[in-house]
Amino acid sequence: SQAAAMTRAASKQTYYTIRFLADRERVADAYRAYAYFRWVDDRLDDAAEPPAARAAFLARQQWLLDAGYRGQMPGGLAAEERLLAELVAGDTEADSGLQGYLRNMMAVMALDVERRGRATSAADLARHTDLLATAVSDALFHFIGHDKQPPRGAERSLVVRGACIIHMLRDAHEDVALGYVNVPAEYLALHGLAGDDFDAPAYRQWVRERVTMARAYFREGREHIARLANARCRLAGYAYIVRFEWLARAIERDHFRLRPAYPERKSAAAALWMAGQVLRSMQSAVPHSRSQDDR
Repeated sequence: SQAAAMTRAASKQTYYTIRFLADRERVADAYRAYAYFRWVDDRLDDAAEPPAARAAFLARQQWLLDAGYRGQMPGGLAAEERLLAELVAGDTEADSGLQGYLRNMMAVMALDVERRGRATSAADLARHTDLLATAVSDALFHFIGHDKQPPRGAERSLVVRGACIIHMLRDAHEDVALGYVNVPAEYLALHGLAGDDFDAPAYRQWVRERVTMARAYFREGREHIARLANARCRLAGYAYIVRFEWLARAIERDHFRLRPAYPERKSAAAALWMAGQVLRSMQSAVPHSRSQDDR
């Protein structure tokens, strides 16, 4: 119940997605996984914590993850750390999607700690997207439709790759305030930009290119989702993509000038648009075998 409450407080959409779409026997672990990394991310973003303290905190979490999978999880854990301990203790599946999620998300956290307060190369930003997309797709297919999940491979992450790109654009103002610059250092130097030059034509051109890339991933991701055998997984995949397609449309309407916030994404009009998009997608999806659909 602690993990469910933490999830609901942080993201009602995630809370209800897990509650209604996750495999029944995996609901508790899905809440634990989301709540644990929400806590880790919030601790690492805490402006009151000095860099050395953030690095030490992350090192401890990495150590706990490794120790847990060696069967050597220590005692004396914080309440939130016990969520990780419970996840690892219950993971008896070899090379599981859960372990993939935990390790890739921990790598995302490590990369964020490393790049905070400094310019970030195009290679590091691409790695960040790769790690995050792999982590989220591992979680999606582990917790929803686990027994009918697609094989591991680059294609699996297409479901969420475009969303990861738009997510970073949406959070650009907040991230810059925290010390994260999500535009490649090479691009900033070439055009004489600062990380917060949101109104500059060259910055907006970069945003346009990122939205175009995300749109291409959305199309590929939709094709992949349509072939999934599990109906709940298809629904969750479409619902995830649609949230970020809405944001892409908002950024396009703003002529690629990023805003600090998009409060209208929680409006009734936005909810209706998203629901309609998900419904149309579900109606048009044709998986390989309807007879294998999850009831």
